[in-house]
Amino acid sequence: MSDQRPSGSLTPGGGLDVPIGRPPESRRQALVKLAWTGIWLAYLGAPVADLGDGGHSWWAIVLGSSGLAGFVALYLTVVFRRMGRPLGQRAVRVLLGGAFVLALCLAPTMGSPWLVLFVYVAVSAGAALPLRQTAVAIPVAVGSMLLVGTLTGDDIGFVVALVLPALLGGFAMVGVSQLVRTMTELRQARTTVATLAANEERLRMARDLHDLLGHSLSLITLKSELAGRMLPGEPGLAAEQVADIERVSRQALTDVREAVSGYRRLTLPGELAGARTTLAVAGIATRLPAEAPVDLPGTLGPESEEALAWSLREAVTNVVRHSGARTCAVTLAPRQTLDGLFLQLSVEDDGRGIGTAPRGNGLTGLGERLGKAGGTLELRSSRSGLTLTMRVPLAPPDQHV
Repeated sequence: MSDQRPSGSLTPGGGLDVPIGRPPESRRQALVKLAWTGIWLAYLGAPVADLGDGGHSWWAIVLGSSGLAGFVALYLTVVFRRMGRPLGQRAVRVLLGGAFVLALCLAPTMGSPWLVLFVYVAVSAGAALPLRQTAVAIPVAVGSMLLVGTLTGDDIGFVVALVLPALLGGFAMVGVSQLVRTMTELRQARTTVATLAANEERLRMARDLHDLLGHSLSLITLKSELAGRMLPGEPGLAAEQVADIERVSRQALTDVREAVSGYRRLTLPGELAGARTTLAVAGIATRLPAEAPVDLPGTLGPESEEALAWSLREAVTNVVRHSGARTCAVTLAPRQTLDGLFLQLSVEDDGRGIGTAPRGNGLTGLGERLGKAGGTLELRSSRSGLTLTMRVPLAPPDQHV
């Protein structure tokens, strides 16, 4: 019943959030990432203004415009590809080398406004090169900028003012690259853990089924062989063996059904973990307890826990699919009421609510499930969102459930 959105759509209603460290999965995501990369090109306004102020000959304007366009293309290729499917290190070094050469050619010939190209070289190096290489590439880019600015007789104050942005921008991109790399490794680790957990669950099920059915099936086989040998001369004894076979078979079927029911039964800690993942994937900011409370003033029976777990799953599914919410808060705590002691689960979102629309089948079924366990469902809808309050009874500590 849980509904998880694809990784590329992280906001309700298909917002503009794009997963960090993953290649774009659609044209819209590619445009969003390109916009985040290209927005920093605003600092190239100084070279562009220098081209249009009329201080250069027409051939200098043509060559400068061509060089600037080539530089921008190299910068966007390096940084944009780094945000999605990274280029090989050899290709990165070639592209950075080309950008560096363009900066060395344009800055001395066109003037001091073009020294800002070295800042972009430092940022590109911090974004795309390995950590050890950035420790060399960024200082080289900054040092080259100082050298060119000094040799061409430009304003030393302006040249020095570019040093800090170049260093900060370059090494800040090193940190961002490390963050993206760490997030990618965490995603891979989470996938590995999920695979290992699934394999472990399969092994556990195989062991349990072997323990349940191994002895019974062996006994059925032996008694079947024995009944077959007895049939010609001792039909009465053979009938007793067949009756034993039927009894063992029925008991094995009962054991299997109980085992399968145990596998399928929902637990509150498991649904809390599932709710956290589902809401995070949907891009909904979440506040919920890390686990079910263990110091309850009463005993939570299996039927009550399963009803509350199903209720949490249904409530979270409604938040993800229908609410359009940006935040969701889940609280879980015991409550003493006039009708006795209850464990109360509240799911509150800031979505559109349900207005005057009738309850859907999901909420109706949720209330019926809680009612069978002796619990209650309360619903409060307003312009600020929807709040579902679900309660199941807690048995006093001196009673056995």
